[in-house]
Order: sequence, then C-alpha cells, then structure tokens
Amino acid sequence: MSEIKLVATARTDFGKGAARRTRRAGLIPAVLYGHGGEPLHVSLPGHATMMALKHTNALFTIEFEGTSRLTIAKDIQKDPVKDVIEHIDLLIVTAGERVSVEVPVRVTGEGFPGTIHFVEMQRIALTADAANLPSVIEVSIEGLVAGTQIRVGDLHLPEGTDIDEAAEGIVVTIAEPQGSAADEAADAEVAAVQAAASAASAEVAS
Repeated sequence: MSEIKLVATARTDFGKGAARRTRRAGLIPAVLYGHGGEPLHVSLPGHATMMALKHTNALFTIEFEGTSRLTIAKDIQKDPVKDVIEHIDLLIVTAGERVSVEVPVRVTGEGFPGTIHFVEMQRIALTADAANLPSVIEVSIEGLVAGTQIRVGDLHLPEGTDIDEAAEGIVVTIAEPQGSAADEAADAEVAAVQAAASAASAEVAS
C-alpha cells in the first residue's frame, strides 16, 4: 500500500474550545504516539485527512517540523450527528514492524439462487507488516448453497499475515430465507378469509 503524506502543524491549545477552533479553521486535532516517545499533539489538514481515511489501515507519512514519521490510524473519533471527525489517534510505526489492526469483511459473488447470506463477523483482527496491511478481507460466496458456513480458518490472506481470531469462528453463513412469525400469521389469515369466501360461495350456489 502506498504511503499518504500529510503535513502537520503543532497544537498548543487544548480542551473542547480549542478543538472547536481547530476544526473551524479546517483542521483536525490529532495525537501521534508510540515507540516510547512523548505524544505529539498536532493539527492535520481537514479535507486531505478525511480523503486519506477512506483507505482502511492506510500508512501515513506525517511531516512535522522537518521530520517524517510513519503512522497508522488507531482511533478515529466522530460526531455521531454531524459525522465530522473530531480527533484522530495515530500510532507511530517503522518499516518492517508488525502491528495489530482490524480489517472489514467484504462479501463478493452470489450464492446459489434463492439463498441469502449473513455476515457474522464484520471485522477480523489480524497482525501484519505495517507497510503491507490489508484494507479489506474479501470472502467469495459464489455458488454456495444454503447451510454453508465460511470460518476464519477458511480465509485466504496475504503472506505474512496472521489472524488473531479463533479458526472456528464463523465469518459468513449461507441460508434460505425464512418467513417471520408475522408473515406466517398474515398468510394464515389470508388463507382463512379465502376459505370462508369459498365456503360462502358454495353455500349460495347450492
């Protein structure tokens, strides 16, 4: 995965008021931490950072006061109403370092006609080289029949990637659609009405 470069500026004011002022200026408050050093409180360019974060587990090169640091996003805090990024925690890493992350599952293909699928595990915890973190785990259900279960141990991952989940964990289940109790009750009511109407018609005819 290619690196994404962002230029950071020092952040010296803290608290909710300072964070709001930072965001009004088109910047995002962030902190860089890791490798035993003191946390670095910075501001990142708002639009460029939001676009970069569309790439799950992207590797960021943060340029700050004449130095560059490789990082990955470990925590992204958002306003649940406005869907605005309020703060980002960035973990400092080095080339060749192995880190633990969670990767979303994406289902591909179509199951056997008439079946549906359920994603039981939306994200998979794994450990991999910081410079080669997968952004998504694709799970093909092409042609799979009802009753099939794809487990963690069935997943195919890039070389050097270790899954931090139990191998028997169920990731995707293929099933047949099942009507709800309400649907069954509605069908029974319709059938009863039709039967009553047929009986009435037969009585009138006789």
